Amino acid sequence: MTSLVYLLALLIPLVCMGLLDRRFRLVLWRAPRRAVIVLAAGIGLFLLWDLAAIAAGHYRMGASPWMTGILLGRELPLEELVFITFLSYHALVLWGLVDLLLRRARRRTSSVIREEAR
Repeated sequence: MTSLVYLLALLIPLVCMGLLDRRFRLVLWRAPRRAVIVLAAGIGLFLLWDLAAIAAGHYRMGASPWMTGILLGRELPLEELVFITFLSYHALVLWGLVDLLLRRARRRTSSVIREEAR
């Protein structure tokens, strides 16, 4: 069971991020097609970055009892792909949250201006 600890430590916040996204319609539940394209682009970019670092010898997977041991490629553990996915999705959800807060602030400001104009 300890070999799943790191994977679960990544999946649990990823699921929580999805619940927040769904509740406030920040990314995937607001514009699913666009969100999936941007998410795939982020994952692809970070994956290429990792693969280039592995090929150049800058990145090596260490041995850990907390990891599953499942490799997707040479020196590329499953947990790295889940981490990249979490990182990319996290950035999108934060972007969506900031956008939501700015839209709400603009609406409040415009309603106050309209009230003052009366």
